[in-house]
Amino acid sequence: MLKEFKNFIMTGNVIDFAVAVIMAGALGAVINGFVSKIAMPLIGLVSGGVSFSDKFWTPGDEVYATVAAAKEAGVAAVEYGAWIDTIISLLVVGFVMFLIVKAYNKTKKPAEPAAPAGPSEVDLLMEIRDALKK
Repeated sequence: MLKEFKNFIMTGNVIDFAVAVIMAGALGAVINGFVSKIAMPLIGLVSGGVSFSDKFWTPGDEVYATVAAAKEAGVAAVEYGAWIDTIISLLVVGFVMFLIVKAYNKTKKPAEPAAPAGPSEVDLLMEIRDALKK
């Protein structure tokens, strides 16, 4: 059983999958850093200095200065700004993955065109018959 497991682990598909998972994690961290440190501040600047990461809503009439203050008071806080950050991260990750797959597909060889089909047996027999008649 241990030998079978070793053969399974050492196959190319499992290794390729492991590399893909590690690369996806690293890519996700880079993109999240890009979105939170570069893209969102620029979007906030364009929208009049608004920082989306600090945006939240609490039910009731009480107003809290920060999400941490609302949570400390035991009030549920809907952090819609963090959700906007997450949606933008998703869009950026999707776009980057699209570009990677598109570039990868360009590197693949185009499919070989199928060889033209030759005459069938019936066609060959008909040619022989016609040649014999002449």
